[in-house]
Amino acid sequence: DAWDGEWYRRAYFDDGTPLGSNANAECQIDAIAQSWSVISGAGDPDRARRAMASVNERLVREGDGLVLLLTPPFDKMEPSPGYIRGYLPGVRENGGQYTHAALWNVLAFAKLGDGDRAWELFSLLNPVNHGRTAEEVSRYRAEPYVVAADVYSVPPHTGRGGWSWYTGSAGCMYRVGVEAIVGIYVRAGALHIDPCIPRSWPGYEVIFALQGARYRINVENPHGVNRGVSRIEFDSAPITGDIPILQDGAEHTVRVVLGPGHRQSESE
Repeated sequence: DAWDGEWYRRAYFDDGTPLGSNANAECQIDAIAQSWSVISGAGDPDRARRAMASVNERLVREGDGLVLLLTPPFDKMEPSPGYIRGYLPGVRENGGQYTHAALWNVLAFAKLGDGDRAWELFSLLNPVNHGRTAEEVSRYRAEPYVVAADVYSVPPHTGRGGWSWYTGSAGCMYRVGVEAIVGIYVRAGALHIDPCIPRSWPGYEVIFALQGARYRINVENPHGVNRGVSRIEFDSAPITGDIPILQDGAEHTVRVVLGPGHRQSESE
């Protein structure tokens, strides 16, 4: 059993010593095991929610604008974890913000239906929000228009961006934002819409173009919910299920209303 009491352990050494356990002096909690307990659907639902609460408590540092991969960083523990300890504590995978993994937390919160927390963490990771003031720029020291693969977490370099252009985090961030939060993606050749947004969003508009067709999608949130599609209209007519992708070169309108008594969800 990988459950450690308040989160999932990350791994075990050959001698059975756990990694990512409260019993460890270093790497007591690792984000990946927690987010993937939700993303994979393999975790017990109650435990998975508790695990993500532990991510909030142990790995999110609001004041520094960071979402850590693990804590505390590796330094001297035995058995040695190997390669990862080649980085200084708080740098890259070794207890810094590893942005790709941090985005899996965003995805996990969206899958749990917590659009408020998903958006808060997404905003925390957004590089634009690291370059709004001269103080932020001097701390971050990376381009505010590209997603950094990592951000350092220990003094004197806390908040400094690491690799910026050489990263798959940008593609992951785009997909998480569009698919998990805005809730628009293609599945089985059709357009599926299932947003998970902050309750404070009254609505938004998306222009989606694919295979010669253009879709103007308006999402309305009159009841201030995180999630739950109650009605979809395609070219002013109610529709159930996913929206067909037409190769007709025309513009189509899609109206999506969120609210109680929703008719579809990610799992349906």
